Amino acid sequence: MLDIKKKMQELISEIEKHNYNYYVLDNPTISDSEYDKLYYSLVDLENESGIILPHSPTQRVGDEVLEGFNKKKHEVNLYSLNKVRDFSDLESWMKDMREVAKDTEFAVEYKFDGLSIVIEYENGIYKSATTRGNGVIGEDVTAQVKTIRSVPLSIPFKGRLIVKGEGMMTNKAFEEYNKTATEKLKNPRNGVAGAVRNLDPNETAKRKLDFFCYDLLLCEEKEFLSQKELHDFLVSQGFKTGNYFKLCGSLDEVVSYIEEVDKIKNSLDILIDGMVIKINNLAEREEIGFTAKFPRWAMAYKFEAMEVTTTLEKVDWQVGRSGRVTPIAILEPVELAGATITRATLNNIDDIKKKGVLEGARVFIRRSNEVIPEIMGLAEKLENSREILPPKTCPSCGEKLSQKGPLLFCLNHLACRDQVVDRISHFASRNAFNIEGLSDKTVSAFYDNLEVRHISDIFSLTKEDLLKLDKFKDKKAENIVNSIEKSKKIEFSRFLYALGIGEVGVKTARELARKFGNFESLLSAQMEDICKLNDIGEIIAQNIYDFFREEYNISEINRLFKSGVTLINEETSGEKNPNFEGKTFVITGTLSRGRSEFEKLILSHGGKVAGSVSKKTDYVLAGENAGSKLDKAKELGVEIIDEQKLNEMMK
Repeated sequence: MLDIKKKMQELISEIEKHNYNYYVLDNPTISDSEYDKLYYSLVDLENESGIILPHSPTQRVGDEVLEGFNKKKHEVNLYSLNKVRDFSDLESWMKDMREVAKDTEFAVEYKFDGLSIVIEYENGIYKSATTRGNGVIGEDVTAQVKTIRSVPLSIPFKGRLIVKGEGMMTNKAFEEYNKTATEKLKNPRNGVAGAVRNLDPNETAKRKLDFFCYDLLLCEEKEFLSQKELHDFLVSQGFKTGNYFKLCGSLDEVVSYIEEVDKIKNSLDILIDGMVIKINNLAEREEIGFTAKFPRWAMAYKFEAMEVTTTLEKVDWQVGRSGRVTPIAILEPVELAGATITRATLNNIDDIKKKGVLEGARVFIRRSNEVIPEIMGLAEKLENSREILPPKTCPSCGEKLSQKGPLLFCLNHLACRDQVVDRISHFASRNAFNIEGLSDKTVSAFYDNLEVRHISDIFSLTKEDLLKLDKFKDKKAENIVNSIEKSKKIEFSRFLYALGIGEVGVKTARELARKFGNFESLLSAQMEDICKLNDIGEIIAQNIYDFFREEYNISEINRLFKSGVTLINEETSGEKNPNFEGKTFVITGTLSRGRSEFEKLILSHGGKVAGSVSKKTDYVLAGENAGSKLDKAKELGVEIIDEQKLNEMMK
């Protein structure tokens, strides 16, 4: 029993430390998911042992209030929400609710990830605002919250009213603030906490916060029967509510809405970390009641974590095909969004300095959808933490590096092994020459053993050359040689992408091919001609213009043509199709043919293909199992078409 109490005390001390960092200092040193793991470890111990220590954080709502603000007692005590981590636990809770409220509906709303705020109105006029604090006493932030433009200063209802909601910093406001801020914010949640709890309201106003209202704590002389009535009343008084409210009669409906929002949450302009499910009938809530900490009639379903902390063990500097030397963070392995993360992006030395990250320190890692994880900032400096210093020489070839702004470059383009290998691997990749069997490992073997130094050297390789390599047997060598020969006939756009022109991706290469039609026209194009193309800025246009004026590049292209490389002109429709000309399409889901074939069709009729849905999107071509792009299209009112409709538009 003593061992259990000791373990509980250790957990309580750890949780209290993080509560202080999070609520008082506004400087969290671990992620929400890691905090939850500590918290639920304590809950499990308490449940197993039947022991609850008097100072356990499971017995209170929040933490100590910040010194420097006036303390204010809440008229109505505030409760936290109980949480579930999977649908089976949610099902158990809903079954329990059904025992008391047999035919009730459930209200489903966003679980906002901001700072809880209570606002009081008297005679229809804004009177005061208070942070949650410890649930009984909070901090008076009346002047700070008054700067939030989405908080109405007057409302139609003239009785006494106390509402609860979440102070939020939108992603857009967060990004705008960080563009000019001397000290960058870690994330929007950190931004709103620091703004509301700033003694200078002018500083609060600079962060352009929002307030989303979701609860009524007191409403004099007015009765409500349901959460739906309560929600509609808040909307009628001019409060933002997040524009999401669903009523459900079954578990399947609730799960469906949760899964729907989970798919689109990263496209929202606000941070949400789950969904809140409540008994809709207020009379039934009264019967169900509260625990010491939670309302029994409400439950939060938390989404899988998109941000965690881990240790940045070291930084590797890698050389790419253009010679740019980029820092890559090597991390202590950590689970994030269903994957084990061991590496993350750091961009450049300026980015490292702005974020204040150190080797041997704990850092915040964020991942959205399938994007490479990015380090967001420093979480905690440890005893062995050390400054990250940029290299002075190339980590591949040892040549002295050149610096352009925050970027480092190795100018030894033709004799730097990593550059050459990366350049040839890109040239052979699927969206370029699509030479099967030419992995990075194989290209490295070509460089080390066959003196392959240029992209054109690929086409002089013979089967006999390949048989000299370790683990290359007759069949493997023959397949690669055949694949190299097959790749020689290539579409103009793929050829341009394969050349590895700075910042020219698949989309830009297609636009160049569509505009100029053949290599000779592009070669003679002037800067102003290239700048006229859609979505090509001055920097990319300069990269293209300069590339075709370097003697080595032209010499290499001529060697490719002498080796038998033949360009296939892009398909053209012969005349403009008004259904496509200037229109932007996004393709999602499983279709009857490959995505690339539909891209070609759209491009050949004068349309454009984008990778993500925005207000500028004209059509979304959706197949089976379409995901978040389809949801985003519905949200923005973008026209959704199927293959049949696309074919009709081509006629």
